[in-house]
Amino acid sequence: MKIYKNRIMRNFFLTCFVISCIAVNLVYAQANRNINRAKETLDSIYKYYGVHNRQLLREHYPFKDDYRADYLGGGENSNKSNPFAYLWPYSGSLSATVALYENTKSKQTLNHIDTKVLVGLEEYFDKRNPVGYASYINSAPLSDRFYDDNVWLGIDFTDIYLLTKDKRYLEKALEIWTFVESGMDDKLGGGIYWCEQRKESKNTCSNAPSVVYLAKLYQATKDKKYLNQAQDLYKWTQQNLIDWTDFVYFDNINLKGQVDKRKYAYNTGQMIQAGALLYKLTKNKQYLIDAQNAAKGGFDHFFFDGKDKDSGKAVKLLKTSNNWFIAVMMRGYVELYQVDKNKTYVDAFQKNLDHAWKHMREPNGLFNKDWSGDKSEKSKWLLDQFAVVEMYSKMAHVK
Repeated sequence: MKIYKNRIMRNFFLTCFVISCIAVNLVYAQANRNINRAKETLDSIYKYYGVHNRQLLREHYPFKDDYRADYLGGGENSNKSNPFAYLWPYSGSLSATVALYENTKSKQTLNHIDTKVLVGLEEYFDKRNPVGYASYINSAPLSDRFYDDNVWLGIDFTDIYLLTKDKRYLEKALEIWTFVESGMDDKLGGGIYWCEQRKESKNTCSNAPSVVYLAKLYQATKDKKYLNQAQDLYKWTQQNLIDWTDFVYFDNINLKGQVDKRKYAYNTGQMIQAGALLYKLTKNKQYLIDAQNAAKGGFDHFFFDGKDKDSGKAVKLLKTSNNWFIAVMMRGYVELYQVDKNKTYVDAFQKNLDHAWKHMREPNGLFNKDWSGDKSEKSKWLLDQFAVVEMYSKMAHVK
């Protein structure tokens, strides 16, 4: 009888071990699949958007020589036709490759960042005091400088420093923060403007990611001033720009105190990430509660009940948007998952990315923006493509 019981227990533990091994192998298989998809997409980007003998990139494929950017807020550059991408779409090359490096630790990827991405990025470097990055290349006439453009870069430089401990990257991150901080004043009780040349509004897209940026600078330097600034800016952004009915964030507040109530995925996503990071750094549970509330609100607002094209089964699909807005929103959900281990949201992103590979991707390896897979666009925007690379890379980190 004792031998029989021992055999049962041995078989039970053996079965558990086998199941555990299968689960681990499935996780690694998915991670490798995501990384391979990120690399394939990155190769397609440089094939179709690359410029011969330059490290710069085109903004659209096919190339449009009469393209006018509609995201510059009506500034002087909005009416210009330029041969190269503006800073914002170009900056996606850094976010995408840093995310890829984070999950591969590949020397080849790090070399790509140093010799290709950052070389091109320096063409946007602007020496007006304080120095920062302008919206277009410095060999052209002066262009506006956007605080949010610089924040995204600052986050990337801080991330790559945290991964490599190479002080070159931290020095650049601190230099960029000096510029971003110059966009803050006491009007409306604080907050950071959107554009240096047009200080008319303080936007969630310049404030929420600045909280993330500051939290990461604190992780990198252990200087408490960055954590204090992060908490102050978090409080200001929440007080001025949240919709308390669903915990989703509005776009901006102008100097008259009027709130622009449009809701974009990346704004809420960055406040999710900010809350998750501040919770990890302070152990103040309210930050975690805030992040979870915003995550639920964002999930309800930015996803819809759709159908998988292959199985016909019901699935939560992402609403059509700027793909990069979605990628930045996803950063928040991944950060939150690292804290609370609730896989509901990250599983939904993975299902969307699997669906996208089959139904949003063109034969040339570039992606459309309709997550249902029903619609395609003839013209593909550079930043939409880098966003896809970032998302596949980030999801490889989710285990």
